Amino acid sequence: MKILVAEDDITSRAILQAILQKWGYEVIITCDGNEAWKALQENDAPQIALIDWEMPEIDGTALCRKLRVQERKYPLYLILLTSKDEREDIVQGLEAGADDYITKPYDNQELRARVNVGQRMIKLRNELRERDVLKGVLEMAGAVCHELNQPLQSVSGFSELLLLDMDNGDPNYETLKKIKAGVERIGKLTHKIMGISKYRAKEYMNGKRTIVDIDKSAESDQ
Repeated sequence: MKILVAEDDITSRAILQAILQKWGYEVIITCDGNEAWKALQENDAPQIALIDWEMPEIDGTALCRKLRVQERKYPLYLILLTSKDEREDIVQGLEAGADDYITKPYDNQELRARVNVGQRMIKLRNELRERDVLKGVLEMAGAVCHELNQPLQSVSGFSELLLLDMDNGDPNYETLKKIKAGVERIGKLTHKIMGISKYRAKEYMNGKRTIVDIDKSAESDQ
């Protein structure tokens, strides 16, 4: 998992990087608020950020506020790093949008525990987001399938009757068979859509947009 570190002090930055890498995280290093902001705009940006309160350009609380008003595709867990330990300072940091804080000098065990909490929260938020997306997909799928089923059954039934009355040598026979096969294929697709149980997506138009992967979304997890 990626973690962003926004810290202007070179020594603190190096220590944090070494500790987090030792714990198995991929660390993205930034030296001030502006760099951190830019790094968090990337498509594959980290979802956990350790942000120093006092930084040049944009300080930690200003960065938190800026990030919180931004509409983001994925959740972001912000941990403030600060030497401020007064209650009003902590409240100020949390009200700015931080999810948690660590006071300096910080204990490695406490740091690890708080990062682990962040990781669990990100996992939970991602699951909730996926459920919301799935709910929308299922509602849309149900409505579409309901509207399609009746006309599909009519077309399938009429084409079957026409085929029964039509001679195999009729020039329209093969065309009608293709129409019936196409209708049956659409029927199978609507049945598959009704079986969607999770949200899985795939790239479309060379990655320009994302669409629901119906096959994977309807696959059983067993």
